Amino acid sequence: MIKENISLQPFNTFGIDVNARYFASFQSEENVFEILEQQLGESQSPLILGGGSNILFTKHVDGLVLKNEIGGIDLVHQDQDYFYVKAGAGVNWHSLVMHCIDNNYAGIENLALIPGNAGASPMQNIGAYGVEIKDVFHSLEAIHIHDKTKVILNNKECHFGYRESVFKNIYKNQFVITSVTYKLKKVPQYNISYGAIPQELERMGVKDLSIKDVALAVMNIRNSKLPNPKIIGNAGSFFKNPEISVSQFDQLKLNFPNIVGHATENNLIKVAAGWLIEQSGWKGYREGDAGCHDKQALVLVNHGNASGSQILELSEKIINSVNDKFGIELSCEVNII
Repeated sequence: MIKENISLQPFNTFGIDVNARYFASFQSEENVFEILEQQLGESQSPLILGGGSNILFTKHVDGLVLKNEIGGIDLVHQDQDYFYVKAGAGVNWHSLVMHCIDNNYAGIENLALIPGNAGASPMQNIGAYGVEIKDVFHSLEAIHIHDKTKVILNNKECHFGYRESVFKNIYKNQFVITSVTYKLKKVPQYNISYGAIPQELERMGVKDLSIKDVALAVMNIRNSKLPNPKIIGNAGSFFKNPEISVSQFDQLKLNFPNIVGHATENNLIKVAAGWLIEQSGWKGYREGDAGCHDKQALVLVNHGNASGSQILELSEKIINSVNDKFGIELSCEVNII
């Protein structure tokens, strides 16, 4: 059922109070087709909301917002090396990670506590601590909004990049993702060299490593420095870590010997955006109710009643400041509406 003039404040982790002119939730593919049939004649694509954890509303939505609530986690196939696990697009991401750990499905333990739902995981190619969705993604099911047809896309067809996929460019606003199938290992291949994971595992006194240990280490690290959206409005990392050439990085290292960066597969250096922002003086900064988190500079926060425009304005000041100091242009990971 399509409702009118609904507040989206409960449906976005920044807690921005804007309204949707029309709003509906769906729990199945059949629901999606029914809603799309009601929207005949509407030229504007509906806005699809999952967990609302990677979005910043800067204005009211003068159209239809669809809330994805398709549930279910199923082991649909297995072979000698892999489990194939299918999740409804509305499944909470962290719940999916914990379900896989409980069943010894290995591969997404490094992605524990990332906010949002399963449907957003391929859209953003979410990643953390050395693992990205493209590493474990098998396929997804989606419904084309205008053609009203169902499609299945494999890993190659999603054109994954760093926090990037086909759904953020040529297929933007064209599909409703209904399920995602992940290809998870039967024998774990641990990825524990990234960030503070080795130190945290040592602090935990881990002797016989398991995927649960890795997830707990990641959760401890995230909880120590990232704000809980239920307590303070935020969307996790607001900016992407920029990638620059080796020569540019070497040049910056002359002036900033402590600059933090890691080599990538495509012979670039991925620089820690949080470090750049902190060195530019923004960590803990607050302007009204819009602020930069005091423990992790990558995270912008809503201290209470900030508007989306105020948070966006702060992000633009940070981008200009970092560019002036380092000659590096940050880009937003969060989707701006």
